[in-house]
Amino acid sequence: MKIYIDGLFYPKEEAKISVFDHGLLYGDGVFEGIRAYNRRVFLLERHIERLFYSAKAINLSIPLSPQECSEAILETCRQNEIEDGYIRVVVTRGVGDLGLNPLHCHKPTIFIIADKISLYNPKIYQQGLKIRTVSTRIPSHSSVSPAIKSLNYLNKILAKIEANLSGADEGLMLNQLDQITECTSENIFIIKNSTVMTPPLSAGLLPGITRETILRLSKELGLKTEEKEMILYDIWTSEEVFITGTGAEIAPVIEVDGRSIGQRLPGEITLLLIKKFRELTQRTGVEIYPS
Repeated sequence: MKIYIDGLFYPKEEAKISVFDHGLLYGDGVFEGIRAYNRRVFLLERHIERLFYSAKAINLSIPLSPQECSEAILETCRQNEIEDGYIRVVVTRGVGDLGLNPLHCHKPTIFIIADKISLYNPKIYQQGLKIRTVSTRIPSHSSVSPAIKSLNYLNKILAKIEANLSGADEGLMLNQLDQITECTSENIFIIKNSTVMTPPLSAGLLPGITRETILRLSKELGLKTEEKEMILYDIWTSEEVFITGTGAEIAPVIEVDGRSIGQRLPGEITLLLIKKFRELTQRTGVEIYPS
């Protein structure tokens, strides 16, 4: 495996960044997770756009243009002979000192990893997940905006620990108003009366790119969609539930807080959306190996 760091490629064993990098010391940086399917990078332009938005929000200048960043991603895939895989792009504030002040970091660091990923056992997509509401809350917009895909994921990790300790596959997180927001690394959808519903961005969640895609696919299929503020009652009484994310794709949920969802099997609409999403990933994207 070869890792891209600041314009050069290094074998995995030699790929290193400084212990004084603010990304390591303070979680000071942003990242994107991107998928490659069938020798194409899926929704590359949208991922690059979100990366640059996150960087702008924390006043971090990415040392590449969007086009240069896209080419670096594609070349990293080529260097690793990726046909189907996962790409992680990370931009940190760069090397500084042990102090907090970002003014002491003079050059951002960018590195790119292209590899395989398997978040869940393939059986999950036929059998479904069990999720549980956790006590760890999503930060309010007045602290760190949930829209920023930053390197500081500690509250999500604490939520994942809670889910692990409870024996659940995933943790469902609420905001300070007890509204449903998202899971530890995925957005969440419920289906009621044939309506595909998901919490609005204003509830405090990452603007997921797979989330956007599912809303669009649902409309193309003639399904009613709604971005709606929801409480636990809404998910407990739903007909179908699924989660979405770049890594997870679309994963059905059959149990929430010990309550069965539907017939404890992936629902009809969920399965249809999984099928349509997978078809989309196989035929669209930026070619890694253009003819």
